[in-house]
Amino acid sequence: MYRPSMSQPIYDEAAVKRSVGVRLNSDLHAKARALGLNLSAITEEALAAAVRAAIADRIRTEIREELCWLDAFTDRHGSFAEMVRDHYAAEDDAASVRGL
Repeated sequence: MYRPSMSQPIYDEAAVKRSVGVRLNSDLHAKARALGLNLSAITEEALAAAVRAAIADRIRTEIREELCWLDAFTDRHGSFAEMVRDHYAAEDDAASVRGL
């Protein structure tokens, strides 16, 4: 799965432009052209925003699933942090008994 970093762009902005077919409401298209709007730039910006949102949603879903897995693991096996804390507490107790 593609997962960009926070600072990494989601697509190659220098990539070659490609002609694609898009179906639009004819009245909306006519009004946009009459206003001199750059449909390609607007479409590209909107598509990039939609891709960013979809990636963010997918990452949130993955994190939610992984947290559920972690909760189930902790319920089954206990907390790793607690195991480490208990381990070092036992070592400290043993050292104090030996007078170290």
